Amino acid sequence: MRITKHEHAALRVDDHGQTLLIDPGSFTLPLDGLAHLVGVVITHEHADHWTPEHLDRILRDAPGTPIFAPSGVARAAAGYEITVVAPGDTVAVGDFTLRFFGGVHAEIHSSLPLVDNVGVLVDDELYYPGDSYAVPERVTVGTLAAPLGAPWLKIGEAMDYVLAVKPRRAFGTHDMTLSVIGSTMHRARLQWAAEQNGGEFFTLAPGDSIEV
Repeated sequence: MRITKHEHAALRVDDHGQTLLIDPGSFTLPLDGLAHLVGVVITHEHADHWTPEHLDRILRDAPGTPIFAPSGVARAAAGYEITVVAPGDTVAVGDFTLRFFGGVHAEIHSSLPLVDNVGVLVDDELYYPGDSYAVPERVTVGTLAAPLGAPWLKIGEAMDYVLAVKPRRAFGTHDMTLSVIGSTMHRARLQWAAEQNGGEFFTLAPGDSIEV
């Protein structure tokens, strides 16, 4: 499996000769090379995780690609065909197996409504929690895409999250709200957390990939 980090929260997973996209949003540059795309996962409705422009471009290049997302996205993206998923669901898309966890976006502030959010586990290897600290129960996570910075994120809580998941490998994502200095500092904190349980932390810039 090859995992490519794009800007902010967007991830591309290539395996089985197929491609899966996760969370192409407003901070992410247009994506190409989608000839083998079999599915798109959107973890929640916020624009930094999906936009109509990205979906239109993706569906133009790969017509009929199924989109999997929680009910909040289905409401926000009315007009697109969305397969609604919820925590506890398992879905096969192409040769990928997707398992969903969590259910609620981390609180930004008490004045703002909570929205649906799902974490996704791809082929029992890559786990991305979306905008949450949802820990997948009874799962050994091989590779964790760990959020680095967000209005809802406190670095100590993010460190505790990595400590709780105990991944064998981790890298930072959800990082476009941070400066270069802030990203470097936060990566160092999450690297420490990953190493406490024998894990390895990878620093990935947009376009960088790891093979797992």
